[in-house]
Amino acid sequence: MSPRNKVEAMTDQASAAETATPEIPGKPTAASRTTLSHIMTHNDTNLLGTVHGGVIMKLVDDAAGAVAGRHSGGPAVTASMDEMVFLEPVRVGDLVHVKAQVNWTGRTSMEVGVRVLAERWNESAPPTQVGSAYLVFAAVDADGKPRPVPPVIPETERDKRRYQEAQIRRTHRLARRRAIRELREKRAAEGFED
Repeated sequence: MSPRNKVEAMTDQASAAETATPEIPGKPTAASRTTLSHIMTHNDTNLLGTVHGGVIMKLVDDAAGAVAGRHSGGPAVTASMDEMVFLEPVRVGDLVHVKAQVNWTGRTSMEVGVRVLAERWNESAPPTQVGSAYLVFAAVDADGKPRPVPPVIPETERDKRRYQEAQIRRTHRLARRRAIRELREKRAAEGFED
C-alpha cells in the first residue's frame, strides 16, 4: 500500500470510527495550546536568502504534533496539512513563534490550527503574522491503529468560531476526497489507467 493510500485508509478508519464510542471527558482548548519559538539562522535560508518554507512547515508540524499529543494523551500522527499560507517572508534573525491549538475533535482525529508570527530578535516591535495552517492528526495506539480522543471544549468566542470553521473544513475535506475517489473509479471503469 502506498504512503498516500495508507494516510487515506487511516483517515477513512478515523472517519468511520467517528460515530459511536464511550464518552471520554472533554478537555478545554487551553489545556493543550502551545507556542514553539525558534530563531532563524543562515542554515534555514533558501536561495533567495529568506527562510525556506519547508523549515516553517516543519516548525508548524512540530508545534501541531505537540498539541495533538497533549490533547489526545499519547501518540498522534499527521494525517493531512491544509491551507498552509505564507503571508510574509521570514528572514535570518527573525524570532519565529508558532502558536498551535486544537480547534476541533472527532472520535479519533483532531484539527490543529497554527499561526506563525515573526519578530526581529533585537527589536521591540510587535510580532507580525507570517503564516497559518490547519493540520489533521489521528491519535494512534501502540499498534498504529486509531484510538479515541477527548472532545475539545471551546472556551472563548474565538475558540467557538474556530470550532465551527473546523467543522466546515472537515466537511469539505471529506466531500473532496469522496469526489476524487468517485472520479477515479469512473475513469477506471471506462478503462483509463492513471
